[in-house]
Amino acid sequence: MSEKHKVTVTVNGKEHSLEVEPRQLLVHALRDELGLTGTHIGCDTSQCGACTVQMDGKAVKSCTTLTVQAQGRSVTTVEGLGDMSRLHAVQEGFWEKHGLQCGFCTPGVMMTAASLLEENPHPSEQEIREGLEGVICRCTGYQNIVRAIQYAADKSERSSEEVVTARTGSDK
Repeated sequence: MSEKHKVTVTVNGKEHSLEVEPRQLLVHALRDELGLTGTHIGCDTSQCGACTVQMDGKAVKSCTTLTVQAQGRSVTTVEGLGDMSRLHAVQEGFWEKHGLQCGFCTPGVMMTAASLLEENPHPSEQEIREGLEGVICRCTGYQNIVRAIQYAADKSERSSEEVVTARTGSDK
């Protein structure tokens, strides 16, 4: 039996203290210890991206990240992205543009897309497709997923313009 390590991690805005084996993967801590089953285990080799979460705002594959690496960090899962009363723009895009297919890869795609939009709020279609590299959808294709991300980018841009308009009192 290996020695356990105490890890304190903030997940979806809530701090958790866990005692984990050094080799425990973050995806197992999220699913098994915290009950956040939105993060899926696909390939277990970091190839499919179904396990993607954000750590300190950056997309990481939780099936190849050790829980101890999350010590003192902030992790966001798909459950923390938004909720039914206030969807994140990416979630709304998937709803509006039918980005959901079987849904297995969807949490990982959404977390990847959210990270992409934080780094590049106005990506081109090609940049979105490149940003989705490392996320495999085994259903029919990526067209609706790309449209969903474009919708999210457009919505975020509209929201920013509304904030500017509200602050300045002018809509040009």
